[in-house]
Amino acid sequence: MSHEHEHGASIAETETRVQDPDTVGKTAVVDEYSNSKDEGEGEGGSLAAVVGDVAALPKGTMDPVYEAKAKVLNHAIQEIGMGRYNWQLFVVVGFGWANDNMWPIVTSLILKPISNEFHPSRPPLLSLSQNIGLLAGAVFWGFGCDIWGRKWAFNLTLGVTAVFGLIAAGSPNFAAIGIFAALWSFGVGGNLPVDSAVFLEFLPGSHQWLLNALSIDWAFAQLIATAIAWPLLGDLTCQEKETCTREKNMGWRYFVIAMGGISMLEFIIRFVFFTIHESPKYLMGKGRDEDAVRVVHDVARRNGKLSSLTIEDLRACESLGAGGAVQTDSAAQLKRKLEKLSLVHVKALFATPKLAFSTSIIMLIWALIGLAFPLYNAFLPFIQASRGAKFGDGSTYITYRDSMIIASLGIPGVLLGCFLIELPRFGRKGTLALSTALTGVFLYGSTTALSSNALLGWNCAYNFCSNVMYAVLYAYTPEIFPTKDRGTGNALTASANRIFGIMAPIIAMFANLETSAPVYTSGALFILAGLLALVMPYESQGKASL
Repeated sequence: MSHEHEHGASIAETETRVQDPDTVGKTAVVDEYSNSKDEGEGEGGSLAAVVGDVAALPKGTMDPVYEAKAKVLNHAIQEIGMGRYNWQLFVVVGFGWANDNMWPIVTSLILKPISNEFHPSRPPLLSLSQNIGLLAGAVFWGFGCDIWGRKWAFNLTLGVTAVFGLIAAGSPNFAAIGIFAALWSFGVGGNLPVDSAVFLEFLPGSHQWLLNALSIDWAFAQLIATAIAWPLLGDLTCQEKETCTREKNMGWRYFVIAMGGISMLEFIIRFVFFTIHESPKYLMGKGRDEDAVRVVHDVARRNGKLSSLTIEDLRACESLGAGGAVQTDSAAQLKRKLEKLSLVHVKALFATPKLAFSTSIIMLIWALIGLAFPLYNAFLPFIQASRGAKFGDGSTYITYRDSMIIASLGIPGVLLGCFLIELPRFGRKGTLALSTALTGVFLYGSTTALSSNALLGWNCAYNFCSNVMYAVLYAYTPEIFPTKDRGTGNALTASANRIFGIMAPIIAMFANLETSAPVYTSGALFILAGLLALVMPYESQGKASL
């Protein structure tokens, strides 16, 4: 039997003991950790190691008290199952997914009418401002939610986006709209890092596929944004050849108000009509075990269930320490606090050659996509308008009509992605590689268009494949990080994505948008990212995240 299969056997044995409510206590947890140390010696000697290569960590890098308690909480969440609270959370978490796509689209769609009105010397500076805000938001909210908790960050990200989005409609010049774009993007940047953490920490392992299904909100957001933009920007926007005044160009302002209003409505629903609990694992990590137990029981009550979790179950884990020595609760808390001040979570993601390779490749994939997607998509209206003018039908109305048609292909793309990732011997890696490479191929194909309808067809194919790609990427990435270091892993990939996103408008400022240069560059980056997906060492299909 292979080493990996031996690990798999230990999982089944230890999980059986933990899932018996009568044995969830000191003896079960201590036995579980002891067995994992014995059988996981070659893979790091931690509970993470016995789950498989995805969670392999070096011996001694995991706090055994924290990990044992986390497993008890995981069992409690699974015991409760997927109920009313979890489904409500699925809906409100979807707001974050929607905003992550909606507001960058807003920036893209208003770029042309803003340029007509304010005549900036470098229009891509608007996208640069947006991407700087996204990077700052991902870092601030992503790491910050580990300091003050998920609850406030979960609500405030939408609130910040809505407030500055609404204010932006009154911008008197290009500099002002650039500042407000950075500020609303500061809120947008925190949506996925915070929302994915909140959702995963309340999600039973049996329903992990719902993380992939959340991408349907991402696709719907594109459709809704372009549907609203079509009449507003199509009918109430200055044309390039006429003198553009504020009165003739109110469409983009109404559009920003509409988007800000949607985000404000989402914020109100989250803050007023839904009671978000603090994550039990976050509370446990802060030494607030009683509060963690209380949250689990309240979630069970709202789901119409009962939980067998007791405070004694968590306290029994405190006998675990380095080398099996007794470690007091205060000592365990101190150790966890000191860990937050070090790079232990980053080091854990590079602890073994295989894990370091996986972390590096997924960061590189996110970085390449972070450059390719905005480089092309942020300037799609420019490309459509210039090509349309070449073909004799480049009106603003036609431009936004085409954007609406293109956006409608995103929804079936997400649904196809949900299906493909579960195909045997294809899975996450195969779907990600194929959809990403095809995204680049269809971009290259768009350069051969001899009519506006042909260009529209190529762009529809591109958007369809890119939505398959994102549906897989958003689910696959957190699955290949261990729970203890998942937040850090998500932060690293998000930062790589945003940093390279900042480079996109800088490149575009020095590229000739009247040529196919941005298209060729984006296509090559997508194809390279697709090839890199093939060499990822882990396939998470059918495997529960630790």
